[in-house]
Amino acid sequence: MIPVVLRGARLVLDQPGAADVDVITSYCQDPLFERYLTTPWPYLREHAEGFVLTHVPAGWESDSEYTWAIRVDGEFAGVIALRTERADVGFWLGTRHRGHGYMTEALRAACGFGFDELGLDVIRWECLVSNLASAATARSVGFEYTGEASAEVPARDGSTPPAWHGILHPSSSRTPQPGWPLP
Repeated sequence: MIPVVLRGARLVLDQPGAADVDVITSYCQDPLFERYLTTPWPYLREHAEGFVLTHVPAGWESDSEYTWAIRVDGEFAGVIALRTERADVGFWLGTRHRGHGYMTEALRAACGFGFDELGLDVIRWECLVSNLASAATARSVGFEYTGEASAEVPARDGSTPPAWHGILHPSSSRTPQPGWPLP
């Protein structure tokens, strides 16, 4: 598929590119990435280059993963991806962009694309247990919490640690659902 640009009220989702390598490298130094994400650690510039120059274009070309840069006022803020094999989403934001609702807006746009353009009948989400920010984002978009189980996406070491899971359907209400393990 040719990369698609999505627009929200406050942001644009487009394909990350070479101009984003340095900021991706910088953001991926966040200790939370080591704790909660499957990105390489330590994260080096060569990882960002491989991501934007090889991984992202290959995903679009093969229709296996649609990855967008999240841009706020034209500035790179983070990444969101919709993987088609499992119909699941993954996302992250740079520290200074957190707490403004940008990821909720980006997740709504990516899920809308999955339902409206790809015809998906479900989108899955997971995060490692205790990643309250990711859980709060999924909950705010209307994902139904389905419980705690082994991660479907393997960790860096190949293990499948405990993870929280959720699902969203085209007919889901898009409002927070009860039952989430949030404080």
